Amino acid sequence: MHAEAAPVLPAKKKRKTITADKPPAKPSFAERHPWWPTVRRVLGIGFLVLVLVLVAKLASTMHWAAAWEALQDMPLAALLAAAALAAASHLLYSTFDLLGRRQTGHGLAAPRVMTVAFVSYAFNLNLGALVGGVAFRYRLYSKLGLTTVVITRVLALSMLTNWLGYLVLGGALLLLAPPALPDGWSLSQRALPLIGGLLLALAVAYLAWCLFASQREWSIRGRSWSLPSARMALLQLAISSLNWMLIAGVVWTLLQQRVDYPSVLGALLLAAVAGVLTHVPAGLGVLEAVFLAVLAGRVPQHDILAALLAYRALYYLAPLLMAGGLFFWLEKTAIKHSQQPQRPPQQPSAAG
Repeated sequence: MHAEAAPVLPAKKKRKTITADKPPAKPSFAERHPWWPTVRRVLGIGFLVLVLVLVAKLASTMHWAAAWEALQDMPLAALLAAAALAAASHLLYSTFDLLGRRQTGHGLAAPRVMTVAFVSYAFNLNLGALVGGVAFRYRLYSKLGLTTVVITRVLALSMLTNWLGYLVLGGALLLLAPPALPDGWSLSQRALPLIGGLLLALAVAYLAWCLFASQREWSIRGRSWSLPSARMALLQLAISSLNWMLIAGVVWTLLQQRVDYPSVLGALLLAAVAGVLTHVPAGLGVLEAVFLAVLAGRVPQHDILAALLAYRALYYLAPLLMAGGLFFWLEKTAIKHSQQPQRPPQQPSAAG
């Protein structure tokens, strides 16, 4: 008898392990356009050279002795009023980071948050945004126990708040009362209302996004971001606009109201953008060049320069001296503070 052959079983199929490949990260604008960094660098250098030439030309024609005399003759009441406005502006800016505290729900106390914001802002004005506004915030907040993700969200919201008011004020000024451009500027006077309308449209678009967006949270490069509520967006607009108006009020007061306030505000907003584009620390020379060009023929040059010298002393240097002491105090107490138990982070409410 033949042994019955064993049945041949079908071979087991190996299960295919399906792995979800992560989609490749989208290349940035600079990666998709290799020529852009070169163009940006050339434009920045060209703009810097143009400003430096303008500054050198103005400096060669300035009567510095007359400016020093005008500064010495400035009324004490004007200096005190300008100092009060400068202090109010720095105090108001210090509340910008409280919006980030509300949005992220981190547990740092409000006075300490405002101190960090004040120190960062003072160093930002004098040393530039990367050193002051960014590096100081990351250093101080990280020592106080905040994570990099939370610090980034606080910083981003603060910067957005600052420039939101700029969009509103600059847009309204260019649209409703465009300033007279100095002779020789390549920009057409007719283009100013169009630029103003565009700035206002950007601000309105942000407010509408915060009000009507259905998706309130999203992820960018593995980091979660939440959209501010409409109420917080309106608060951003209000405090930022007021802050820019206070800064312009400092210069207007030091000019002793000899120039209309909208012209001073317009010159300040233009100087702010010029300072950002040139990357000159504290906007040295840039601020003076813009004000002297915009207000030329309306106020003597030595009086404008005297007002700007006083403005730098009150708004830049005096807060920097105070911020230096506060920075060392924060450095000294940060480690001890981070070791203390903090209240757990609060989740931001939907109402903001």
